[in-house]
Amino acid sequence: MLTAIVGINWGDEGKGRMVDLMAADYDVVCRYQGGNNAGHTVINESGKFILNLLPSGILRSDVVNVMGNGMVIDIEHLHKELSSLRKAGIKITPENLKISDKAIICLPYHVKQDVLEEERLKDMKFGSTRRGIAPVYGDKYLKKGIRMGDLSNKEALKERLEHIVEWKNLLIAGGYKSVEFDPQDMYDWLIKYSEELKDYICDVGLFLNEAVKQNKKIMFEAQLGALRDIDFGIYPYTSSSSTIAAYAPIGSGIPGKKLDNTLGIMKAYSSCVGEGPFTCEMFGKEAEDLREAGGEYGAATGRPRRVGPFDIVASKYGVSVQGADELALTKLDVMSYMDKVPVVVAYDVNGKITKDFPTGEELAVAKPVIEYKEGWKCDISKCRKESDLPKEAYDYIKYLEKEVGCYIKYVSVGAEREDYLVMSK
Repeated sequence: MLTAIVGINWGDEGKGRMVDLMAADYDVVCRYQGGNNAGHTVINESGKFILNLLPSGILRSDVVNVMGNGMVIDIEHLHKELSSLRKAGIKITPENLKISDKAIICLPYHVKQDVLEEERLKDMKFGSTRRGIAPVYGDKYLKKGIRMGDLSNKEALKERLEHIVEWKNLLIAGGYKSVEFDPQDMYDWLIKYSEELKDYICDVGLFLNEAVKQNKKIMFEAQLGALRDIDFGIYPYTSSSSTIAAYAPIGSGIPGKKLDNTLGIMKAYSSCVGEGPFTCEMFGKEAEDLREAGGEYGAATGRPRRVGPFDIVASKYGVSVQGADELALTKLDVMSYMDKVPVVVAYDVNGKITKDFPTGEELAVAKPVIEYKEGWKCDISKCRKESDLPKEAYDYIKYLEKEVGCYIKYVSVGAEREDYLVMSK
């Protein structure tokens, strides 16, 4: 069984908690794209954890975790993340964590370039997390990247790094007029933070193909959501990698395999970190109330998230591009304070009402068409089966299911691992 768990919207849908929950039924969990530019928050009996690079299955000792070739890895950040988990009592060994030798390393000059470009853009900035993601993916496709496997040959690594840093300084110093990077400093940085990782780096494709042969259950974990995909998202306000389920086998290391199931994750309302069009956005006190109720602050950055009602137009599109077979609806409990629950049912694009998700300038000028559903105004955090739900909450779930055209199987009603229920089809 090969299953992808992916975001339907802009990211921050609650994928981490669902991966942590479902990992109990899987043998392997793979991250297949992205870097430390987003976070997955998981709360379980061991505590609260914010994971930026490591797969969410790392919190279960009997699960093997894979960091795939589609990732970009800041090894200093990974070092800190591993140290933090170990201090919390999480056991991490080469048996339960495997890092692809083909994954690209995000170096300090990528981070610096990211910061310099955002500062140059000023009011036109993309809202980058300033963690080097766009520059390192750019270097990957310019064939100027350092891969995890390159760390095994120090002599060849040093020579290659000298050429790359010389080239990079043409932009950093020559273009941005910033301080040049010293190739020796970059080499020392690589050696310092890679030393503890050498036993974890391997050809994960061999491991995963063998796991498939043995009929192991493999879960693929995405970062961010469909609307941040480099091809199908709100370009150019996207991530720099492919966040969609179809990329999971490629980015993990087994491009010849096919998914058996895709679980899409979406919130009971909308949230978004960063710049770009967000048609459903709320403002003022209405937004502040929802943000506080949902604790909507970025797991990776701490930035306040933009918030709004559930967006049917965007979610239906996300379900389509992700090829979702079933859905999980998260944070339904957050909506319990509302008398009336707003829903974006269509967009007004220059006076034309549409239910199809637009792109480019049409999306930039789109305005939300909002309808209201009855609120339930009671605590639902103890609900564990659909019959426990108040009628208004049940009706809200079924309404969203009908509108986005996909079965909502799981509904989370709290932050803890077991705070969820399974809906009948």
